[in-house]
Amino acid sequence: MASGNISRRRLLRTVGVGAVGVGLAAGQASGRVDGERYVVGTAARRGALAAKHNAQNVDREIDFGEEGGAVAGQFSDSDARALEADPNVRYVEPDYEVQAFAESEPWGVDRVGALAAHAKGATGGGAHIAILDTGIDADHPDLRANVGEGYAVEECDGPDCTSDWDDDHSHGTHCAGIADAVDNSRGVVGVSTGATLHSVKVLTGEGSGSASGVAEGITWAADQGHDVISMSLGGDSSSSVIRDAVQYAWEKGAVIVAAAGNSGPCVDCVRYPAKYPEVIAVSATDDDDGLAGFSSVGEEVELAAPGSDVLSTVVGGAYRRYSGTSMATPHVAGAVGVLMGNGLSNSEARQRLRDTAEDVGLRDTQQGYGLLDVAKAVGADDGDRPDDPDEPDEPDEPPQGLSVTTGEATAVTEEGATLPGELTSLGSASEAAVGFEYWPQGDEDSKETVKADQLDEPGPFSLDVDGLEANVTYVFNAAAVGDDDSQDRGEARTFTTGGDGGDQPDDPDDPDEPDEPNDPRAPTVVTGEARDIDDNSVDLYGELTDLGDAEAVEPVFVFWEKGNRSRTEDEDDAFDMERPGPFDETVMGLEPDTTYVYVARCVTEDGRVAEGEPREFTTRAD
Repeated sequence: MASGNISRRRLLRTVGVGAVGVGLAAGQASGRVDGERYVVGTAARRGALAAKHNAQNVDREIDFGEEGGAVAGQFSDSDARALEADPNVRYVEPDYEVQAFAESEPWGVDRVGALAAHAKGATGGGAHIAILDTGIDADHPDLRANVGEGYAVEECDGPDCTSDWDDDHSHGTHCAGIADAVDNSRGVVGVSTGATLHSVKVLTGEGSGSASGVAEGITWAADQGHDVISMSLGGDSSSSVIRDAVQYAWEKGAVIVAAAGNSGPCVDCVRYPAKYPEVIAVSATDDDDGLAGFSSVGEEVELAAPGSDVLSTVVGGAYRRYSGTSMATPHVAGAVGVLMGNGLSNSEARQRLRDTAEDVGLRDTQQGYGLLDVAKAVGADDGDRPDDPDEPDEPDEPPQGLSVTTGEATAVTEEGATLPGELTSLGSASEAAVGFEYWPQGDEDSKETVKADQLDEPGPFSLDVDGLEANVTYVFNAAAVGDDDSQDRGEARTFTTGGDGGDQPDDPDDPDEPDEPNDPRAPTVVTGEARDIDDNSVDLYGELTDLGDAEAVEPVFVFWEKGNRSRTEDEDDAFDMERPGPFDETVMGLEPDTTYVYVARCVTEDGRVAEGEPREFTTRAD
């Protein structure tokens, strides 16, 4: 239903490039993303020109100074092989996948002696800490006083984003709070409290990212002169472009700290970039000073820090407990901030933490030099630590606000499902209305909000929903509103309704029923970032990441003026895709200075529709 004044120019046909994902679950394998998304390390300007000339599209260019540079983008295999032979090219490698290292749950701040350091006046004032992650919620009351500038490799995509580098997940905000939450007599307190935090958003709200994107973020932070670069992320495969970036940052004077990984129990399993010698690799301990069961170990581990059930900040002014080497890492980053705020160089701060670490009896491959000890690093007396549980002015653990979690949908049929949730804390509220929000994936404008119960104590709740469409993926999350106006939403989850196949008995001996359920596996698609935005045109990008059980799909873009979905446009002259890969189109004839919403969509031969999450762009003024 394209309008007459909208014209389109298809730029790409199907190419075999898979999704570049950054999963937030612990211990998942990662590696080569696909055969046609590469990073080309260049030694001279001529090499960069050759890389850009041979690229089907360029995602980013990175400058490592005297070492050279890198061009990341999409290349045919033949062009990649040709570039490998170019004397001005240092390496050609796949743009590897990385992932954030978090599981799910501030005793740790006290355990590492940070409170004693604060009492001595060592709070990190004057230091700059870059958090490379999903972003930082700059409006959080425990962070807003410390948040400085930011940088977005991946832009924040959500209704509550106030900047491109805002957090649309919570992982980055949680890490930021551990490193540098302010001491404001509420919420939580960080290992440092006076440093400046910088959000370097290299992961999307879905946890997607790339090695070249991480390298770009590292390089940006180094070029700003930031003292600490904290990375609670990584992958199984070595990446030359990230190695270039960490070497560049170290030479610029930064300390780079990274999570060892959540592959435990295991042997010699430290993940990249923590595995690089320029990086402080951090393992995780529990509250008994034992190695956390999920923690990766290996000879590269340099320090251990608390990583189990760590309470910290999350998006929306709330607090949650998370576990992972992701949580251990910002303890060390905050400690580096304290030392560099006191005037130490990067090499001096790193050596000081090694020299003062506490031996807690673990093997060298588990604790490295030992457990982080900030108090000893700044010369504070351990007796100054206000860890007396009877001390009224210093609670052992800050209060938790209203919080709710989302469970996995059950009893999913063609037109209904049971949605579970749990109210985990009332905070200061005496009771809370609890329920769910749900909508078809890619169509948040159709969101339904339904109350399930009124609870006066924490506990589980559920809601049976019906009237849904068959063969459609729905997004849902639990939500709670307290009688003190506090609010919280659980993490978003998805489920896909079944097909219209009538009654389906499970008896495998029934000759009229196939062994396989009549519930087709839907394709999945990602909406990419709009590019080359002008006053009347734009290039829209999408990626088919999984065909599901379809043999082919028709990719299209659906777009409309924000707030006026009745003027929806889509693509008429589409083509079929028979394997995963990117697709795009140029849309022309748009109105200047106008915000549009767009969605990448794939339609199967039998009419099923898969959509990515909606994104926005605003055309330039005349």
